[in-house]
Amino acid sequence: MPPADARPSPADSSRLEEELAGLAVLETAPPSSRSRAAAVWGAVWPKLAAVVAVVGIWQFVVLTGWRPRYLLPSPGTVFVQLGADITRGNLLTGVGVTLRRAALGYAVSLVLGSALGLCVARVAVVRSAIGSLITGLQTMPSIAWFPLAILLFRGGEGAVYFVMVLGAAPAIANGLISGIDHIPPLLLRAGRVLGARRLTAYRYVILPAAFPSFLGGLKQGWAFLWRSLMAAEVVGAILDQRAIGVRLEFAGQASNAPELMATMITILAIGILVDSLFFGQIERSIRRRWGLVETAA
Repeated sequence: MPPADARPSPADSSRLEEELAGLAVLETAPPSSRSRAAAVWGAVWPKLAAVVAVVGIWQFVVLTGWRPRYLLPSPGTVFVQLGADITRGNLLTGVGVTLRRAALGYAVSLVLGSALGLCVARVAVVRSAIGSLITGLQTMPSIAWFPLAILLFRGGEGAVYFVMVLGAAPAIANGLISGIDHIPPLLLRAGRVLGARRLTAYRYVILPAAFPSFLGGLKQGWAFLWRSLMAAEVVGAILDQRAIGVRLEFAGQASNAPELMATMITILAIGILVDSLFFGQIERSIRRRWGLVETAA
């Protein structure tokens, strides 16, 4: 046995540091050898190919004469209408109005859903009381809330925010509850041994470990909120003609198919951009931090 007062030599210390560095490398994803341009192109070209395929199928259906052109216009006609709407600026104004409502509603839903999820996940009595209720609220169609919302708030902004929050907050809460429920007990015990207790445990152990599942709840909450907002604008809970949902309804009433489809493409594009540029970036950051293999951009 080495003497009790033996100290590691500089060579031993250097070897230990190298071994620890090697273990740290194993926990992270291998660096990509591709250039930034190649990585961007690798992420973009599948989406472009999908768009080209959809437009090609659309054009083929139009050429078959399945429906008259005034009911099912060609892609060229719709994209010309979309370009005209963007050039005039009224479409972009409507997008701004709708996104402002969506951002405010999502912020409120995030605060309420996160607080509710934490309370249910960590307090057994609250879970027994309202745990199933949260799932029940999440499964209710947004359109079912509109008669009550219009009755309570007499239409307008209050009714829309009421429906948006009821659609998004339960999904966010359930995502956080699921994430906390599936934290390995060993991780919690290790945190307590290292001194992570109460608020410190939430900050450094519980919330980081639950975040991947919580992110799924955030994405689902956004999807519910966006559908609720579009439904509210279409059914007339909002009378602001600048909103893109109201534009969609007016185009349908006027049988203006190019305007209708151009607005639908705008709504779809917003959903794709939010997922790719916001939630997608967060997911990729989490995968890199946890050393997970990149699956799909």
